[in-house]
Amino acid sequence: MKRIFILSLLAAILIPVYAANTRNFNASNPDVHDPVMAMEDGVYYMFTTGFGVNMMSSTDLKEWKKEESPLNPIPEWAKELVPAYKGHTWAPDIVKVGDRWYLYYSCSTFGKNISVIGVATNKTLNTESPDYKWVDLGAVIRSQPGINDWNAIDPNIAIDDNGDPWMTFGSFWDGIQLFKLDKDMKTPVSTPVTIARRMDVDKVEHGTETANANAIEAPFIVRHDGWYYLFVSYDYCCRGLNSNYKTAVGRSRNISGPYVGKDGKPMTECGGEIIVGESLDYSGVGHCSVYEMNGKWYFIAHAYDKNVNGASKLYIREIEWKDGWPLITDRNPAK
Repeated sequence: MKRIFILSLLAAILIPVYAANTRNFNASNPDVHDPVMAMEDGVYYMFTTGFGVNMMSSTDLKEWKKEESPLNPIPEWAKELVPAYKGHTWAPDIVKVGDRWYLYYSCSTFGKNISVIGVATNKTLNTESPDYKWVDLGAVIRSQPGINDWNAIDPNIAIDDNGDPWMTFGSFWDGIQLFKLDKDMKTPVSTPVTIARRMDVDKVEHGTETANANAIEAPFIVRHDGWYYLFVSYDYCCRGLNSNYKTAVGRSRNISGPYVGKDGKPMTECGGEIIVGESLDYSGVGHCSVYEMNGKWYFIAHAYDKNVNGASKLYIREIEWKDGWPLITDRNPAK
């Protein structure tokens, strides 16, 4: 009961506070949660957690312009599957396949795995184009208490060497999941399999109605130099200065795994190299996305800034690759 009370209290406090913060938009230092990014015709587009998904654009990664939410109106079908969903839409991902963009998003219930991942599509990200129009395609995958030992949030799409799409997702319960998608970018063609955990499998509470202590979420897979790299977030977000988010990474020759940390320990057995976390300026850094753009690699995340009372701020750093592993540098392209 104590855990349920704490989760309910956090939901009551944090979600309204986050919504209030996003109304006071700071173009050079925006408040964000769960940022992902894309580039089209020299313009950067960012999508983050928010009402109907928050969207921003920038030409230099320094000054951001707030755009209209892509999910406007919010999907009615999601309200039926997730009664607690009122439009606050979590943890998007954006990917281009062929000549179309696909925006994945999470509709969830705080602290429970009553969740669904949906997808919308568009020809362009340019809001001024006559072709700009988001078309919602509906649900991709759903989780339900007592049925699934995973949570259908935090989607990320990765394309393998054969051009086939895969979705990784997950938060708490039995950890990070992976399954293959059909070429329609919506239909699952395999069953989700666990590819990473924060806790040993025999120490995790399984099949619980509320989130357990397996504090891992926000997967993101990229390819580099013949390897697939799985980035995940360990521990806890959304607690301001008390957030202890950490970003960890493992790698595999195959998109389906096994992913192992730098020390060779499988990520299904709590492996993974922690590459960023608490520092002098931040109490935690996590829910990352990773991209190669214009010949540079970028690490995009949100970080709880100690200088502004733990506000969740956009965190962008360049990545260097050393001995086959990503190294987050101090180079901030926004400065």
